[in-house]
Amino acid sequence: MGLSILADIGGTNTRVALAQGRRVLTDTIRRYPNAEYKAREQDIAQVLQDYLRETGATVTGVCVAAAGPVQDGVATMTNLAWVIDADKLRAATGATRVAILNDLQAQGHALGHIPADHLRPVIEGPAAAGGPMLVVGLGTGVNAAPVHGQGAARMVPASECGHVNMPVRSAEDLALMRFVERLLAARGEVAHCGTEEVLAGRGLANLHAFASAEAGVDAHLASAEVLRALEAGDPVAIHAARLYTRILAQVLADLALIHLPWGGIFLIGGMSRAMTPHFARFGLAAAFREPRRVDLLQNSFSVTVVEDDYAALTGCAAWLDAAG
Repeated sequence: MGLSILADIGGTNTRVALAQGRRVLTDTIRRYPNAEYKAREQDIAQVLQDYLRETGATVTGVCVAAAGPVQDGVATMTNLAWVIDADKLRAATGATRVAILNDLQAQGHALGHIPADHLRPVIEGPAAAGGPMLVVGLGTGVNAAPVHGQGAARMVPASECGHVNMPVRSAEDLALMRFVERLLAARGEVAHCGTEEVLAGRGLANLHAFASAEAGVDAHLASAEVLRALEAGDPVAIHAARLYTRILAQVLADLALIHLPWGGIFLIGGMSRAMTPHFARFGLAAAFREPRRVDLLQNSFSVTVVEDDYAALTGCAAWLDAAG
């Protein structure tokens, strides 16, 4: 069985590795800053060529996971001006088997292949073996996708649901939505408060800006700074984290009722991992299990955080292996 080259293209970095069948060779994983290639007007093709030159590897398959929509075999990156198609990957690697997945699709294909010690439950509940699952990405961007079936029959439909409207359930939510719209407009961005604007990395920063304004303070912190302030017990950061947890719970509950993930909901990405220590404190489970006309949310579904930086690479390897 020949080697395959895998790439997980995020908004900030691209991780590249080799795989033997379904097994990612973890000692081959390397990270490439996207900004360096963007500055030289280069893209994923050059990243893959650099990796193969550095490692001297010869590959027969290539699969990339891209943080953006994939349509008709072409990926358009959401946070990078990169367009990726099969011909580009084939020319860059010499591989005969080529696959392009949305990053959430890759994460969905990884489910079932992730070691148990990389899975942290945050909402306990039933999880039916072989049942539909839901993977939710919280990082540089936000997205979610259902996962159906196993092996070669597994299907992970593409999605861009991070850009649906932020849920508005209270006067505070409405004020937050209008605040974020004004914030985006002032930056010259599209003034639409989608879920990504409150749950991605920049979303936590937006929530902190709102909480600061509510407290009469003019503060503008990056998400990493907000997380440090939260650890230090800063009340504005606590307000932002409480908002983040409540909005996330509402989004997860809505998605659960839409997709009925009897096999569980799985959170991936840097923000899910950064916020995991705070979910219990700010009531993620209670907000998720809010009573509704149907009792599904009170009795069904589990939520688990995937603490595996390389799950998307595992998903790429699993997809190539299942596809033969």
